[in-house]
Amino acid sequence: MPLLEGLDGINKMSKSLNNYVGITESPKEIFGKLMSVSDQLMWRYLELLSFESLQTIQKWQEEVQDGRNPRDIKVKLAQEIVTRFHSRRDAVEALADFEARFKHGALPDEIPEKIIQAQDNELPLVQLLKLTGLTASTSEAFRMIDQGAVKLNGEKVEDKSAKIMRGESVVIQVGKRKFAKAVIQ
Repeated sequence: MPLLEGLDGINKMSKSLNNYVGITESPKEIFGKLMSVSDQLMWRYLELLSFESLQTIQKWQEEVQDGRNPRDIKVKLAQEIVTRFHSRRDAVEALADFEARFKHGALPDEIPEKIIQAQDNELPLVQLLKLTGLTASTSEAFRMIDQGAVKLNGEKVEDKSAKIMRGESVVIQVGKRKFAKAVIQ
């Protein structure tokens, strides 16, 4: 039996390595994870997971070589897998949500809310990123700001010394998939 690589494209798919797609995850989560696989890894996923024939997959590979966007094929795979473990309706909704978020920059419907206690009247943004769990450390927070991956209320953050005032409520985004609404008290 062939081994399926995880989302990282290197190690075997494993929950402990956090590079897996869980069949009990929400349709939107499954869809998003499958859309995140590399264009190269997508073909292996199609061969091992899809019910499409090898001839159809080969035809798609030729179409991509001739200029078709590989994203179109990933959408087919993601919709097939979501349909298999949830429903066709869920697959259609997951695609609509994905396109709204990643093509049009819309916020997800459900954003976890965190209440953060501030010692002073203001809290450094890098601390807030760590306290909300959007980054593992303040050094990762600095790195993400440097990379342009942090948005505060929809605006890209460039100032690493930014502070949030007590009493404010902000929506924070790190990368394309991590969101939190933070209330500073």
